[in-house]
Amino acid sequence: MQFILQKKSLILSVMFFLFSCFVFMFLYRNINKIKETSQITQEKLQMETFQRDNVKSLINSVKIIEAERALLENHFVKSSDVVPFLDTIENLAGDVGVRAEVISVDIPKDNTSLIVEIKAIGNFEAIYKLVTLLENSQYETEFVSVSMQNSSTEDLLTSKSSQWNANLRIKLLSFIN
Repeated sequence: MQFILQKKSLILSVMFFLFSCFVFMFLYRNINKIKETSQITQEKLQMETFQRDNVKSLINSVKIIEAERALLENHFVKSSDVVPFLDTIENLAGDVGVRAEVISVDIPKDNTSLIVEIKAIGNFEAIYKLVTLLENSQYETEFVSVSMQNSSTEDLLTSKSSQWNANLRIKLLSFIN
């Protein structure tokens, strides 16, 4: 009897061991599948994070370059939009107290520049400041000719506020036709 009881216990123990082995194998496979899925998901997340960081870096680069691009675009004058350049001339003249009038705007035959003729009226110091400001403006310019005459009949040595007429002929080199 005791032998039969030991035999039953052994059979039950072996069955429980086999059942435990099957459960262990089942859980082990599921854990490995979940681990593989987790690794794939983590790799995808790292790739997306890397791409997102690249996009952020690109956006920051574009923002940095945007200011420089605007500066570069403001340096060149297109033939279809000469008005900002002419406005700049008039604003500079107003800043130094000179009355300035654009007499003519011409594009030479080679289409590489723009020639602007300006008539300015003011005292000598203000006209000189205007010429200096035009030389140092954001546009690349070259003076073709500068002609100045004193229009007042006062003595030049006694009056600092005598009126001068200036005809300026400017060649705009930063011109795109």
